Amino acid sequence: MGPGKGKQVRRSNILVILEAIIIAYVAHLASWVVTQIAENAAPAENKILAINIALLVILVQLSALSVGLYEAKLRESFRGILRRIFVSVAISYFVMELLTSTLLQNLSMHVYYLPVTSGLIILALSIFRYFSNKMGALGLGKNRIIVIGAGERAAIIEQRMRRDVDRLGFELAGFIPMPGDNRENGIKQEQLIHVPIDDDFRTYLTDNDIEEIVIACDQRRGTLPIDILFDCRVRGIEIVDILDFMERESGQIAVNMIYPSWVIYSNGFHTHNYLRDAVNYAINAFLALFVLLFTWPLMLCTVLAIWIEDGIRAPILYRQDRIGINGQVFRIIKYRSMGLDAEKDGAQWASKNDSRTTKVGNFIRKYRIDELPQLLNVLRGEMGFIGPRPERPEFVEELIREIPYYNQRHNVRPGLAGWAQLNYPYGASVEDSMEKLKFDLYYVKHQSLMLDLLILIRTVEVVLFGKGR
Repeated sequence: MGPGKGKQVRRSNILVILEAIIIAYVAHLASWVVTQIAENAAPAENKILAINIALLVILVQLSALSVGLYEAKLRESFRGILRRIFVSVAISYFVMELLTSTLLQNLSMHVYYLPVTSGLIILALSIFRYFSNKMGALGLGKNRIIVIGAGERAAIIEQRMRRDVDRLGFELAGFIPMPGDNRENGIKQEQLIHVPIDDDFRTYLTDNDIEEIVIACDQRRGTLPIDILFDCRVRGIEIVDILDFMERESGQIAVNMIYPSWVIYSNGFHTHNYLRDAVNYAINAFLALFVLLFTWPLMLCTVLAIWIEDGIRAPILYRQDRIGINGQVFRIIKYRSMGLDAEKDGAQWASKNDSRTTKVGNFIRKYRIDELPQLLNVLRGEMGFIGPRPERPEFVEELIREIPYYNQRHNVRPGLAGWAQLNYPYGASVEDSMEKLKFDLYYVKHQSLMLDLLILIRTVEVVLFGKGR
């Protein structure tokens, strides 16, 4: 893990610890407040109070994680942060009330305790987030970088990482132009640093507190000063390729810049084995049955809503061929969200605010309800909960021709939710598919149980705030 990514992780860790302390203190304070405002309210036993506080800290922070409050690059206004705080505390209140009224009745507190605690937590976290964001108190400093190269490859930093929120982990000193750079599509003149990369280069790096060098020149052969870079590296300055830098800072792989040797020598892209596949299927099947147990009333209501809008003779489900793992074709199952003649002219890309979508269809697509029947695909082993979204064969043929490395996304099982859906939630063209592939390949490379868990938790945010396509 590079220093930029490490600082982002430390920032999130410190934020989690500080907010855990705040929640614990407020939960303890609420117990005293209840004894003051409620008649005949006796102080809670220390053991029971301590367990309640611990449960609240865990529940509130898990809920905050699920709505993206601990995401290092949360792109949200303060009003949006307040909304997420409210939702996370509301979820915790509901779960805590459910636990203490059923499974953990011996932990029950005064009837005022949970409402008072929840209100104080919302107030305390809102004030803390306001001042920490306003003063930049949790920035923890930035990794100061310089980029060798000022052509087309280097320009991706300016194209993809223009906003402050994209640069939480680093501070850019500038770009050093190199022979062979495509200056026509490169960096603007005012961002260039004209410094020779010679024996005095180390002095320049020290004087300007440069901690990392990003290699982004368009032509490497015969242009890179290997001896100077080697000396910088052994003296503790990080040297990173532009592909690794973009992967680390943006959570995507720049597909249009990949070269075969980078794939060959990079970490990740793990092979499949029977035991891992068996464990993955067991986990996915269990989750599918668990979700079905709680969502069947919603699924029944969806069936009734579609019948009311389109008539009882109208088909409820929509089956469509998709490409799965290793390029195998399977039939995906969804609730029908479009009119009966939606594809009378052949296969078409779905578009935002698609006119073919019915009123019920628009609602169930927004909250991902239309995808609940795909739990059957999960039980069949054709899909998992987490993975790249499966695409139609008609589009896959075109995308493989148009986009390099597109077929590599089929090395893993497709899923109901994915890394691309969280980071680039809409796609209706070849260009959009290219953008999604950058995140899909990141997932393929870094696939792990922890990443799957993170995606699963953050998908709750998509559902709660109606960010479906």
